[in-house]
Amino acid sequence: MALMDFIKKQFVDVIHWTEDGDGVLAMRYPMQDFEIQYGAQLTVRESQMAIFVNEGQIADVFGPGRYRLTTSTLPLLTNLKNWDKLFESPFKSDVYFFSTRLQLDCKWGTPNPITIRDKDFGMVRMRAFGIYSYQLSDVRKFHSEISGTRAQYTVVDLDGQLRNLVISSMTDLFGESGLPFIDMAANQDELSRTLKGKLASVFERYGLTLDSFVVQNVSLPEELQKILDSRIGMNMLGDLGRYTQYQVANSIPLAAQNEGGIAGIGAGLGAGLGIGQTMTAVMAQTMPAGTAPAVQPAASASAAGNADELVATLEKLHGLVAKGILSQAEFDAKKAELLGKLV
Repeated sequence: MALMDFIKKQFVDVIHWTEDGDGVLAMRYPMQDFEIQYGAQLTVRESQMAIFVNEGQIADVFGPGRYRLTTSTLPLLTNLKNWDKLFESPFKSDVYFFSTRLQLDCKWGTPNPITIRDKDFGMVRMRAFGIYSYQLSDVRKFHSEISGTRAQYTVVDLDGQLRNLVISSMTDLFGESGLPFIDMAANQDELSRTLKGKLASVFERYGLTLDSFVVQNVSLPEELQKILDSRIGMNMLGDLGRYTQYQVANSIPLAAQNEGGIAGIGAGLGAGLGIGQTMTAVMAQTMPAGTAPAVQPAASASAAGNADELVATLEKLHGLVAKGILSQAEFDAKKAELLGKLV
């Protein structure tokens, strides 16, 4: 009886694969010292495929479904083994299962900054990262090019190769696009679509279909980002006159609430004009001859006088608001008009 049980264990009559967890792309069904019973049942679940391999040659491929393994359902294997139609003995063959479901949330990114030529900043080192998804679509190619005879092949095993392919294609695209770094963030969707098209044929070579590709972020290393922030700040302060006007306009409501009222603004305006004169003088010393703006003391003195008159007028108007003669809206409109004449 024990001998009969041992003999029965040498034959397989049901072949199927239940994925135990995420991340397995290919799995060789355990067949060592076993033979497949003629008429055995093969079950391939949804999002799976199976292949039979005879002495290193891929034979029959099965999609989702239930199959009875006979010479009619294994035509290629039958041909390789030179079976006749009446063959009913057990046989040996390697069976591989593959997962064809989408592999989601695969991350890519530049481990080190890559250097590209930028028309605004010259040579720039930048980083980028994002996600992509793919699925196994051609099991013949994948078995031949990637998984081979391994007992199991996982997403992790493939991750490094795919990530390097993505970074290589991304570096070429960013270098060839001529798109300034400043504009890359606003064009991430377009970059994602272009990179997906560029990578589709690369994935196809390995029997994979690239489902989606997303560029989530493009950035500079920290030290370069600080330089860029400084440059942006200087550009924002480029129009000193408008910046001073903006600061004065914002200070009037605050001054009205503090001790000294609006009259206290006069000193601030004088200080602001003094700062403007000092900056103009410094620029005259540092800029090449003939390019520095001329210093006009008379005009500055006139501006200071206008500022004093403006403060006095605004103080009177604010008093009318306090007495209820003017509304706050009327005061704000008149204040804007007077500040417009100051510049």
